[in-house]
Amino acid sequence: MTAVPQSAGRELENPPKDGISNLRFSNNSDHLLVSSWDKTVRLYDASANALRGEFIHGGAVLDCCFHDDSSGFSASADNTVRRLVFNYGREDILGRHDAPVRCIEYSYATGQVITGSWDKTLKCWDPRGASGQEHTLVGTYTQPERVYSLSLVGNRLVVATAGRHVNVYDLRNMSQPEQRRESSLKYQTRCVRCYPNGTGYALSSVEGRVAMEFFDLSEVGQSKNYGISTGGCDGYVNVWDGNNKKRLYQYPKYPSSVAALSFSRDGRLLAVASSYTFEEGEKPHESDSIFVRSVNEVEVKPKPKSLPNPTT
Repeated sequence: MTAVPQSAGRELENPPKDGISNLRFSNNSDHLLVSSWDKTVRLYDASANALRGEFIHGGAVLDCCFHDDSSGFSASADNTVRRLVFNYGREDILGRHDAPVRCIEYSYATGQVITGSWDKTLKCWDPRGASGQEHTLVGTYTQPERVYSLSLVGNRLVVATAGRHVNVYDLRNMSQPEQRRESSLKYQTRCVRCYPNGTGYALSSVEGRVAMEFFDLSEVGQSKNYGISTGGCDGYVNVWDGNNKKRLYQYPKYPSSVAALSFSRDGRLLAVASSYTFEEGEKPHESDSIFVRSVNEVEVKPKPKSLPNPTT
């Protein structure tokens, strides 16, 4: 077993028993939602290092997201979209896709759940509807290829699919994409995440590169002040100055691949899923773990540009 430096953070007890597909902090607390290939979704109190609840699915769970502090939604390889209420130990199926559901998001702007599947469709669900797919399904939108990643900010939704396609939607008018794009990266898309300020998105690919994109092309090249964090199969978490394309900080190496990252609502905590992602096939590997570490401002804040000395 690899020794983990103390600076890697506190390891959570009762981790998943198979690959971790995603983890997310709540928008309201230090609750952490974790989905896994062991067919579970788990809710932790990250500050108390306590497991608050667990649901078992019929297949691997490929993604999860919060609804509120004690409930959330899951996307499963058994083709189902589920609502999970941890306070009451209750779950119900919102609906199904025709293939594994790869990703899921909850829109606080519209009150809808958005799912992307390997069946090449995007679906929107209203969880407030009566039980049964015919009551909760709002719309189905065909995609050019299998959906690999989703992200939303406000009313903007970004969908990344196989074949390096990227579709940008306005949730208020889903009849067709607002923009149809192609990834500027050479290889298959791994993940897409919107900027919190709503001006664009970061796109990563399987070869370890990240592209910074803007919705309004006139903003490209303008001076921005933002930082992004990435985790890779090399076990490292890096923080980058997105404007100057320079690394700000590298955390100590984790025992296995970094499968997912999430910052708490106030940026005070960073959750890291150290979980082998089978990039080198079947082989002996470290057990799956979740680490939660405190974040120092100096690690994540882009440094201001130094001005040249005036000539005398």
